[in-house]
Amino acid sequence: MPHSTDVFVIGGGPAGLAAAIAARQQGLRVVVADGAKPPIDKACGEALMPDAITALEGLGVVVPVAEGRPVRGVRFLGSGLSAEADFPSGARGLSIRRTTLHGIMTERAAELGVDLLWQSVVTGISNQEVQLGERKIRTRWIVGADGVNSRVRRWANLDAHSRTDLRYAFRRHYHVPSWTDRMEIYWGEHTQGYVTAVSNEQVCVAVASHDPEFRLEESLCTFPELNTRLRGAETASVERGAPSANRKLKRVWRKNVALIGDASGTVDAITGEGLGLAFSQAAVLANCLRYGSLAGYQSAHRRLAQRPLLMARLMLMLDGHPRFQQRTLQILGRRPEVFRRLLALHVGTLSPFHLALDGLTLGWGLLTA
Repeated sequence: MPHSTDVFVIGGGPAGLAAAIAARQQGLRVVVADGAKPPIDKACGEALMPDAITALEGLGVVVPVAEGRPVRGVRFLGSGLSAEADFPSGARGLSIRRTTLHGIMTERAAELGVDLLWQSVVTGISNQEVQLGERKIRTRWIVGADGVNSRVRRWANLDAHSRTDLRYAFRRHYHVPSWTDRMEIYWGEHTQGYVTAVSNEQVCVAVASHDPEFRLEESLCTFPELNTRLRGAETASVERGAPSANRKLKRVWRKNVALIGDASGTVDAITGEGLGLAFSQAAVLANCLRYGSLAGYQSAHRRLAQRPLLMARLMLMLDGHPRFQQRTLQILGRRPEVFRRLLALHVGTLSPFHLALDGLTLGWGLLTA
């Protein structure tokens, strides 16, 4: 265990590993500590959007073809209707087990010389030190990557935030031949289902709802088509749950402490942008650390979150409004070019300026449907 370092990252999930990798790419010494033993799992949809793939490649993280499945685009299903759109030309998504991704990122961090302290619980921080039980490690910078219930955020007095209604997401894998090369979103009256194929014989299924008592298995009956496909399928993992919300912090850094990933704010799981956002934050944060100032991190962090937060709000407008859902799916089915442009906006290849035109198209369709 080193006595000192340039950057100490608290939390060894994908966000923390991304921060560590990016900092090493800038030539900084880095230590990562996490109380868990790898690979670290978490409830998530396991589909990476094209912008997340681009950010991963910038970190030098390459996912072998055999470890994931390409994602071609997005398909909405609900009320007996469907609408689909491909990602922009040249863009690709990827579905991959969270544990597999964590293993690949861990290998990349170790390859770069990051000191990885697994099963090591951080018990406190001070201006220039991190406490691990009886041991202290001196550090110039502290990065909190310890998730939505971040202790680092609390220790640094950065908890002030705004948040939309809290939702709850649950995930499980099923042994069943994959039937889709898109991320599928099933719209129910008060819940959504998400499906991605993580191999030829296994799919990841997640649901999200405002009801904390709502569980995945009982929710399947609200998605008849999905329920039929999964009927009799053997489960491949235990059910995992996690909160989901749009949470925006007033500040993401103070003194020599910076937050990243879910510790620094969240976007609703419906966007599929949580990991991609963390990977992009990592590159910006590492650049700030290299030049010795966190002053620019706040504005850059806010800018990166604008598009995912906007898309989350737009998509959640359909939640709990069956007639609105039905009309929207009808329009997107009849006007696939609108869906394609909205998806291009979602993954960052189209300017928000185009949203006004598509908003008018959708609005007129809703009035005349």
